[in-house]
Amino acid sequence: MTITETHRPSRGDRIGLWTFAVAGVAIAGWAVWTAIARIIEVLPNKDVAVLAAFSGTQAMAPIGPDGAEVAVELDQAIVTAPSLPDASLAAIVIQQLVLAASVVGVVVCLIWLIRNMAVGTVFSRTNSVLVTSAGFLGIAGYFLVPFFGNMAANGAFARISDRTFDNVVISVAPFDLVIIAFVVALVATVFGVGERLQRDTDGLV
Repeated sequence: MTITETHRPSRGDRIGLWTFAVAGVAIAGWAVWTAIARIIEVLPNKDVAVLAAFSGTQAMAPIGPDGAEVAVELDQAIVTAPSLPDASLAAIVIQQLVLAASVVGVVVCLIWLIRNMAVGTVFSRTNSVLVTSAGFLGIAGYFLVPFFGNMAANGAFARISDRTFDNVVISVAPFDLVIIAFVVALVATVFGVGERLQRDTDGLV
């Protein structure tokens, strides 16, 4: 017979945990609201503004003496196309759905984790799965949201320039993605090791 020992957090700890949960709900609500608003904004497919990444593109900006124009290199800018190709318009819709789904998914996993921790269960198989799932959802969102954004921006460039301006840029920073993946793997490993130690400890009781 084994007994799983739990240690109920203090009242202050529980308040802190549920405060984060409330903040997570607010963030999820904001993500869903902004996604819906963006989809409603672009569906008429008229004068669609998209965030575009540039590479080695020169532009003039009035930052010199008395507003004189000076050459600068664009990194990002919002461009407005009179309309978008159907594929690019669909990419924006999918982008917003992915954004909302990934944020809501991460928040649900973390609230579930907070609920378990609030009753004293820190290391368990369920918590390990929740942490890993939240990490993978976050990574997927971090990669897919700019991916679909790039598709929309390329469609805007094609429509504005009549397909004479080629600006295929991948806006996902590989180093940032590696760091995020490393942190997710580290946290998942900590919970996995804690779960195994908890299971071994329970077996000795």
